[in-house]
Amino acid sequence: MKVASLPSLRVEPALREAAESVLQDGETISALMETAVRDLVHRRQVRAEFLRRGIESLEEYRHTGVSIPAEAVHDALQRRLDARRKELLG
Repeated sequence: MKVASLPSLRVEPALREAAESVLQDGETISALMETAVRDLVHRRQVRAEFLRRGIESLEEYRHTGVSIPAEAVHDALQRRLDARRKELLG
């Protein structure tokens, strides 16, 4: 697998010291930075998908005039949560 490099990152010494202070055994600053970038990229992708679905839902509502009341959605989610809790906790 080919690899690519990210640009080097200049930070204040205090930030580097803080980063070094939270490294896990055997972890490097580079590994910490890679993990942080991966996590941020993932969060932004999830957020973009959430917004896309929300906009799509709004457009569907505008087109059809059909919507589901928030209370019905909350009730359905609560039932799913209760069922999952019961499954996990017995």
